[in-house]
Order: sequence, then C-alpha cells, then structure tokens
Amino acid sequence: MSKDRLIYIPLGGAGEVGMNAYVFGYGPKGRERLILVDLGVTFGEMSSTPGVDLILPDLRWLEERRDRLEAILITHAHEDHVGALGLTWDKLQAPVYARDFTARIARLKMEDAGQDPEQVITVDKVPEALDLGPFRVQFFPVAHSLPEASGLIIDTPAGRVVHTGDFKTDLTPTVGEAHDPEMLAAIGKTGVKALLCDSTNVMNPAPGRSEATLVEPITDLMRAAKGMVVATTFASNVARLKTLAQAGQDAGRSVCLMGRAMLRMTQVASDAGILTDMPPTISPEAAKDVPRENLLLIVTGSQGERRAASAQLARGSYMGMQMKEGDTFLFSSMTIPGNEREVGWVVNALSEQGVDVLDNAARLYHVSGHANRPDLEAMHDLMAPEMVIPMHGEHRMLREHTKLALAAGRRAAVVPNGSVVDLTGDAPVMVDEVPTGRVYLDGSRLVGAMDGVLRDRIRMAIGGHVFVTLILDEENEALGAPWAEIAGLRAEARGGEALNEVIEAELEDYIDRAGHKVLADDDRLNDGMRRVVRQVVMEEIGKKPEVTIVVSRLMGE
Repeated sequence: MSKDRLIYIPLGGAGEVGMNAYVFGYGPKGRERLILVDLGVTFGEMSSTPGVDLILPDLRWLEERRDRLEAILITHAHEDHVGALGLTWDKLQAPVYARDFTARIARLKMEDAGQDPEQVITVDKVPEALDLGPFRVQFFPVAHSLPEASGLIIDTPAGRVVHTGDFKTDLTPTVGEAHDPEMLAAIGKTGVKALLCDSTNVMNPAPGRSEATLVEPITDLMRAAKGMVVATTFASNVARLKTLAQAGQDAGRSVCLMGRAMLRMTQVASDAGILTDMPPTISPEAAKDVPRENLLLIVTGSQGERRAASAQLARGSYMGMQMKEGDTFLFSSMTIPGNEREVGWVVNALSEQGVDVLDNAARLYHVSGHANRPDLEAMHDLMAPEMVIPMHGEHRMLREHTKLALAAGRRAAVVPNGSVVDLTGDAPVMVDEVPTGRVYLDGSRLVGAMDGVLRDRIRMAIGGHVFVTLILDEENEALGAPWAEIAGLRAEARGGEALNEVIEAELEDYIDRAGHKVLADDDRLNDGMRRVVRQVVMEEIGKKPEVTIVVSRLMGE
C-alpha cells in the first residue's frame, strides 16, 4: 500500500509575476486529494502575444484529476489570483471559497463568463475553518494593496503549511486590515512545517512603506498643479483610490473616476462595507463643466493597456475629456515587468501634448503591496518554519528568496512551475514534473500554446501576407491570370511597379511552364506557387511573407 505524502505543485506564478495557480495534495502517491490555491491571469503584449487579451495557466494536468479536487481557494481579488476563475471553472467544477470582498469579485468573474456565481462560497477569517478531505484550511488576514487579502493555514496529517498569499508589513494601510505580527507569531508557535512565501520584492533591501505615507505628498502635488490632474493606479487598489480622491478633495478639486474596472471595484468595496468614507465623485458628463484647475480624474490603465482610459487620453480623448499643455499626469503605480514598452508609449504621447508626467521615481506617490527583503525575513522569523518554499515571482526572485532562507539556516528550494515537491519529510524533495504552460484568451475563445494561432499571427506581423487565387477549368487550364492580394507589405516593388502585379506576372509565367501533372495535383501546385511568391517578395522588398493559395476548379456537368 502506498504511503501517504504531502505534495506541492505550482501550475503558474512560480517563475513569473502573475498567473498564480498552486496545487497542494495529500494521500497515497498518484491518488492524493487536491486543493487549488488561486486561479489568475497575466496580460498579453503586442511583441510576443499580438492580439491576446489574457494569458492563463495550462490546467490540463489538474483537469484530468478534477475528481480528486476538493476545492478552489482564492486568497484575494487581484487579476493575477482570480482573473482565470470564470474562464476555467467549467473544466474543474470544484467549489470556490473566499472571504467576502474577494468572493464578490469572484462571483462577478463567474457571471461574466456565464458560470454559476453560487459556486463561490463566502468564508470568514480565522478561527472559521474549512474541512476539505484531508485538509483543514483557515484564512488569515494580511495587509496588501486591496481589501481582505488573506494567507492560508493548511493543516494536513503531515503537518501545517502556511501560504502567505501576497502581503506587506503595513501597520496603517488606510483601507483593509493592518499587518498583525502578534497574530502571525501565534500561528508560527503552533508549528509550521512549510512556509510558502511571496517573493516579488525580495530584491528590494529597504523595509516596506505604509500607504499612509502617500497622503501628504500626493495632496501637495494636487495643490501645486496648475491645470487638470489625471492620476492612474491599479483599479483594484481601493486604498490608493481613496488616497487620491481624498488628496484631490483636500486640494479643492472635484473628483471623477473613469474606467469600468475602477467603478466596479469601488462599488464592490462600498457594498462590502469596506470603503465607507470615500470622498464624493462626479460623473464624466459633470466633469466637462468643471474648470480644469479644479478637476482630478482618476483613470484606469496604469500598465499602458491600449483600451484603458490612460492610453486613450494619450491618443487624444476619453469620454469627451482631453489633456492639454500644462496638465499633470500621475502614475501612482509600479510598472509590472514586461509592460515597460506600453507604459513608455503612454508617457511619451502625453509628453508630446505638453503634459507633465510624474511617476514614483522619487518614491513619493506609490508604495508596493508586496513585502521587501527585510519584511520577508521578519515573516520567516514569525512563522519559524521547518522549510521555506518561495513562490509568486520570477525565477531570479525565487532563487534569491531561497538563498535568503538558506542563509538563515532554514531548508529551502527553488520550485518552478510544473515541479512536484514532496513536503512530507524534513526537507523539500523534487519527485516529479507535470506538464505546464500557457493558454491564451484570443477574443472570446481560449487558444492553446501549441495551436499555432499566435505563431502564424507573429509570422504575418513580421513578414506580411499574400493571398493568391487561381481558377482552373475541368481540363486544368487557367481561366485568367492568378490574382494576388497583399497585406502588411509595401505596395511598390523595386522598379516602382505594384508589388501584387509583379507577383501575378511571375505566377502566370510559372503556370504557363508547369506541366499537366503539376496543374492536376493541388499539393504540388500550391507548393510551387508559394515558392514563387516568397521568392518574388524577397527579391523585390526583402520580406518572406506568409502565403495563402486558393485554387478553385470548375467541374463540367
């Protein structure tokens, strides 16, 4: 009979920032009962995933074992932890548990995707506990950049695991629960076998700062600005929305929230009783009648998202509002790695309009929601675990966090996506690997990484596309010349002729020279015409395009 074991398998979020999905299992090898912690997304970028809206973890391994999945547990309401829930729940079909604010957001995600929101069950923080097969799970509050973020106490027959979730050591967060060292120490005193810990800011050697430290400098900025002020931050950062709005009000400015995600978050926070003293706001219609020097817009798009309010203002206007020379635009946020190009485009487009753009270079207008290196060391000390498993971060962050734990005499290991780690003994042991990867939300459909859709799209983006039509009669004789259409290619050839006409002429010559056997064989004809097109385009403009050949054959009666 197989010996029971406690295992940990990251399917996303370990080796990247975003797309968090962590599996814990307990039971006989190959028959473990499972729980999934978080189900998030990351965002596509034009350079590597053109046209993709969201990127999700590949859950095939878990889908094949969903009969062993006890529950899905969501630690907090950021997109990289809950954004994939509605899109993938039907493939997992397990009950979802979260605290009130997070559960409200999770239900909206389910509704948006046409899933049953009643599958999301609201639970309270400790001491309430969930008995999920061999697991006993409790949610404990942590400070983060949105309300009701939680870590998890996961008790198993092999010992206690603590999953920190995303956290920071903020004693005065303005919205949400404060960091509570005494509570964390009490959890640690009960004996922690393994600490699964946030690694995002392990490279930052300075202690983390409180949200409350931003109120004064942001208010000073609002008072000193001459024209309209526009500020952007993460829509989910409810505390920051309140800080910005309060600063605007104190500076004598009317406050207008713009962007669906921002309005939705503030409404949910208000409904949950978390955001009780938000300054009053006005509608975009009313904002048009307010003098610019008396107006603050708080908008979506801190990561340069093309369709968000920030990017649209950079392109010209959003909901009838335009920026002008002398206005101020504030990024009260950090740029997530990978989004630098998109954010840079917004910054430069605004600068060209004469707008003064400010960011957090002086550390005045943003504080991170993640623990810095000294804060992580403090968490290790409070929990006093037998072993530390870094999570939530790029590989270099996981590696640096592992070094930090080892230097303090703790057992630790780098565990990237797809690794199966046995936590049953005194130290983490890599025992297997499972397939992982990415799935793309392309429009309204999920597309696998191996489907070839993105590969073909990137090839067309690099080399352009040529579409060729040829009509043959029942004797395999061409009815007229081939017809070529081009996209994403320069219209003129080297000598000034139209490129599509040069392609057509070369194809017509090829068809005239082709033998009857070639014209009668679709595969050989398509291959030959494709070679001609690519050779012509390469010679004329130096590109190797994607080519589509359509041969229509007219059959006699």
